[in-house]
Amino acid sequence: MIVIVLPDIPIENELLDRARQGDQLARRTIYEQYFPPVYNFIRLRINDRQTAEDIAADVFLDFFRALGGKRAPSGSLRGWLFRVARHKVIDQYGANQRLTTPIDEWHPDAPENMPDVQFMRASRTERIREAMRLLKPEQQEVLLLRFAQNLSLEETADLMDRSVSAVKSLQFRAADNLRQLLNDLEREA
Repeated sequence: MIVIVLPDIPIENELLDRARQGDQLARRTIYEQYFPPVYNFIRLRINDRQTAEDIAADVFLDFFRALGGKRAPSGSLRGWLFRVARHKVIDQYGANQRLTTPIDEWHPDAPENMPDVQFMRASRTERIREAMRLLKPEQQEVLLLRFAQNLSLEETADLMDRSVSAVKSLQFRAADNLRQLLNDLEREA
């Protein structure tokens, strides 16, 4: 199961500050903590583990090169890393790259009392998978980031190079479209 787990923002900010000052331990810690989530994010879009690993490695090469220059992350480290990863995938595969990893691999275990988890578990996985495939790539991505990976609106907006209000609108449309598609699939069955 693919789940993106990231450090808390205050810890992230401290690590980034130390890395900018040349602290090798902070740089290694950033690599060790962020490589798996960046790789998993890329892996959701690319159906080739080795290529996903290579792209993730390129993201970190860019990061380490950028630390000493003008392109260094100045705000959110996670936003910078995921934005670079997203752009590298888009550069290689195009903006309309759909999710390639099956939904049952990226849907995380969550508390039983969460309504979206109850809904997902109550619905048949195959219908959800089929409905997700019918969504536009950007709608797939926003649902994945917001609900499967539990990223905040701000983190999702930063990652997708959109405003928070644009992410809210996209999320609403994506959820509404998914709901309609699931209803249509239910009626067909």
